[in-house]
Amino acid sequence: MSLSHRERFLATVERRPVDRPAVWLGEPVSQAVPGLLDYFGARSLGELKGLIGDDLYHVNVPYHSPVSDHVAAAFDFAKKEGGAGYEERTLTAPGFFENYEDADDADRFDWPDPKRYIDPDECRRVVDAQPKDAAVMVLAWSAHFQDVCSAFGMETALMRMIEGSPLFTEVIERILRFYLDANEIFYEATRGRLDAVLIGNDFGSQTGLMVDPELIRSLVFPGTKRLIEQAHEYGLKVIHHSCGSVFPLIEDLIEIGADAIHPIQALARDMSAEHLKETFEGRVSFCGGVDAQHLLVHGTPEEVERRTRRLAALFPTGLVLSPSHEAILPDTPPENVAALFRGAGALS
Repeated sequence: MSLSHRERFLATVERRPVDRPAVWLGEPVSQAVPGLLDYFGARSLGELKGLIGDDLYHVNVPYHSPVSDHVAAAFDFAKKEGGAGYEERTLTAPGFFENYEDADDADRFDWPDPKRYIDPDECRRVVDAQPKDAAVMVLAWSAHFQDVCSAFGMETALMRMIEGSPLFTEVIERILRFYLDANEIFYEATRGRLDAVLIGNDFGSQTGLMVDPELIRSLVFPGTKRLIEQAHEYGLKVIHHSCGSVFPLIEDLIEIGADAIHPIQALARDMSAEHLKETFEGRVSFCGGVDAQHLLVHGTPEEVERRTRRLAALFPTGLVLSPSHEAILPDTPPENVAALFRGAGALS
């Protein structure tokens, strides 16, 4: 059995038999790219992905506004000037709504209209530029919880959650509607060309959740469910992202329809691949698993390849093998990236 990259990705996520598990390089940060290209002798990331046998090609929503050129940084909530770009985002700085109280105060913010800043033709172009046999995923993020933390400043936002603030509810709803509208533009423009979407919010630390799970279930996951249902209406697989130890929320994510959980932060509490397989086998798929905190940075290529082979044996399907965080950093040796893809059977 020999599958195309797209067939392999879809079969892996659907937990059907595969010739080998699907693999994804992730999204290396800009500072890591030159070293990777030099090591593999590639002229671009696209050429690099072809050389290593990557199955999943990701694209970003082409978003261009006076505030940001990244849809995940569309809201300039920070009170201080600057720092609105994707790389400079912060959730902890005081936000626009910090000192407001009433639901009507939501109207005080100049909410962006995604129709003004997303060109459907550009959406089609970025997807059509990917290899024809590849699985294509849009990194839509749609991080409505993280954005509402930025809207108030994280400490204030969490207090408003606990208090049951109507303004918190209204602001997170406005953010959610923005992402639903933005995603619809992208999905409509790329209908039939797109395979998957990655959305999510960070809920976990290394040892547990940052927020009471009941607050997440009542105030965040209803919006997440709407995002998942919207993607499913377009026939897309939904990979839900959250860093950290999110084991207590995986059951909820299954119930609201996530097709795969990303990233399996391997060293976080209760997030080992072995534990997740034992608990959720046959009910949801995963993406990630190859530890990017220690193993990929400090391990030898032999150790990386051995662990990847172990993961592939543990999950002959149902796990898209990838670094345990999608952003490969400059301190990750390229030879360890090669070892990951060798261990997955994608690179000889």
